[in-house]
Amino acid sequence: MVIILHNVRSLHNVGSIFRTADAAGVEKIYLCGITSAPVDSFGRPRQQLTKVSLGAEKYVKWDASAHSVQAITKLLKRLKKDGYKIFAIEQNKKSIPYYKVKNSSTFPRESRQKIALILGSEMNGLPPSILKRADKILEIPMFGKKESLNVAVAFGIVVFKIRELYND
Repeated sequence: MVIILHNVRSLHNVGSIFRTADAAGVEKIYLCGITSAPVDSFGRPRQQLTKVSLGAEKYVKWDASAHSVQAITKLLKRLKKDGYKIFAIEQNKKSIPYYKVKNSSTFPRESRQKIALILGSEMNGLPPSILKRADKILEIPMFGKKESLNVAVAFGIVVFKIRELYND
C-alpha cells in the first residue's frame, strides 16, 4: 500500500501520518503539492514533523518530487498502470462509506496489496481533477455537529480498515 498526500499543510499532520503509516506497514508515502518532506531543502530534519513521527520517517520510504498537478496526474497514471487501485479519502457526492468498499475477494491475491490512498488539504480536500482519477472515493460517515475529521485521524481510521479488507 502507498499513500499520496496532496497539499497537506500541517507538519504535525504529516508527522502523524508517517507514524500511523509505519504502524500499518505502508510501503511508501508520496508528498505532493505543498506537502512538506521530513527534511528541508538543506537536508535538516523538520522538527515539527519529526516530533510527531517519532522517527517513522526513517522507516517509511517517501518521495517529494511531485509538486504540480501534472506531476500528480502522471504519478496516478503510473500507479494505475502498475495495477494499483486508487482510493481517495474525501467527502463528496460520489463517495461511499469507507467500510463498504469491496473486500479483497474481488481482487486476485497477487494484487491485493496494490492500493493507493490519496488524501488532500485540511481546508480544501482534493481537487476534482484528482478525484476523477480515483477508482473509488471513500468517506467516513459523520454523526456529530462538525462534519469533518483531522486528515491524520481520517487516515488512521481508513488505513487499518483497508488493511483488514485487502490483506487476508
